Order: sequence, then C-alpha cells, then structure tokens
Amino acid sequence: METVMKKFLEKKGEMAITMDGLPNKFFEPFIMKGIQVDLLEPCRIVCSFKVPPRLLNGGNLMHGGATTTLVDLIRLAAILTVGTPSFGVSVEINVSYLDSAYPGEEVEVEAKAL
Repeated sequence: METVMKKFLEKKGEMAITMDGLPNKFFEPFIMKGIQVDLLEPCRIVCSFKVPPRLLNGGNLMHGGATTTLVDLIRLAAILTVGTPSFGVSVEINVSYLDSAYPGEEVEVEAKAL
C-alpha cells in the first residue's frame, strides 16, 4: 500500500505521462470553464456554474481544491472591479465546507472587495 500511495503522490508511471502532456497554464481555464457571471458591480461579483465531471474527486463530489481555486479566482475578479491594476497574491484563504456539491448541481460563488 505504501508503494501505491507513494507512486500516486509523486505522480509516477502513467499518471506522470498524462500530466506532462498538459499545456502550460492549463489550470485556470480547466477550473473556470462554464462559469456564468450573474452580477458584476463595483466591489462585488456573483458567479454560478453547474458542477462538471472534471472537478469531481474520488467520492464523486466536487473536489475541495477546485472549490478553493474558484474562490481564489473569483476573489481576484472582485478586486479588479474597483480598478486595481495589479493581480496580487492570496496570502491566506479560509473555506468552510458546509455541504458537498454534487455532479450537475448549480453552485453560486459571491466575492466582495472590502
């Protein structure tokens, strides 16, 4: 079991070949594809999307890492609504998972620039 986990975490074998074939900077489009902007105003953005199969974890639920990435990217969009010319870097992100998101379920993400 240790060897299997090590191989999985270090992305060796077939998994490594698949990952090496991905284009540079594929991550944001991979996560953001399908996002719908429902409201856009200064300091605030509301987006929604249906959970696609590509963002599911092994338990067939939306992966927590995908959720956090969405929060981070939509947070950036809220900051840009105030006319800030730079992107910046997230220093800390705190996400509370209140419930699971299922395949095909509509999810809403709201971000505000304070």
